[in-house]
Amino acid sequence: MENIITSKDNPVIKLYQRLSSSKKERLEYGLFVLEGLRIVTDALREDSGLSHLILTEQAAGKYGEELFQADLRDTRTMVISNELGNRIASTEKTQGVFAICRIPQQHDPVFRENGRYVVLYGLQDPGNVGMIIRTADALGMDGVILSGSCDLYSPKVIRSTMGSVFREDITIVNDTDRLFALFSENGIETSAAVIDKDAVAVTECSFSGTQAVLIGNEGSGLPPEIAARCSRKIIIPMHGNINSLNAAMAAGILMWELRR
Repeated sequence: MENIITSKDNPVIKLYQRLSSSKKERLEYGLFVLEGLRIVTDALREDSGLSHLILTEQAAGKYGEELFQADLRDTRTMVISNELGNRIASTEKTQGVFAICRIPQQHDPVFRENGRYVVLYGLQDPGNVGMIIRTADALGMDGVILSGSCDLYSPKVIRSTMGSVFREDITIVNDTDRLFALFSENGIETSAAVIDKDAVAVTECSFSGTQAVLIGNEGSGLPPEIAARCSRKIIIPMHGNINSLNAAMAAGILMWELRR
């Protein structure tokens, strides 16, 4: 086994911690971090550009044989002490499997004919964003677009995607005018998910052609001016005194209807 790193001042360990805690550092270096056997395995399987694979001494003995079988020609591998692993972990009971991954080069959304897309406009809860990406992957959505939402590469979002971040086509378009110009240029019909009396029940909508559904902030929803720029407003019919749903739950229902 290679030398076991024990110092918290190791340059890679310090980099990992900075990337874990700071969006600014992630943007500056073009890197983000992963923690956990499943998501690191997914990243290796999808050839997602791991620059570093970091295992605790215990994890190297338990998972090393499996992980080291991957193509690691462009990946630096390190073994650290169990204590150091506990220090850099963001989960309470860490598996001792960590990685540093390259942020993919950003590009405009590529719209497929009859494609289905979900736009997360102003979502700020990392758990919701990660769950929606995971659900989009499960339902076969053609893409997820983030606009003015929380950092896609924060550890909480990445963990919540359960590996779907490496399989789903995800793009970031923070310029609202640019976003709607792309919709117009590509003939995309847009639906604003709202809680308005004049909205059409999603169960009564026809989703033909290429479609994008916009979902707004967890607390305030879509801004009225953004909803007004969409082709139509849609609503999830609800019973009783309930008038709203968690953003991830609502997104799941809307994506199901898009695909149905």
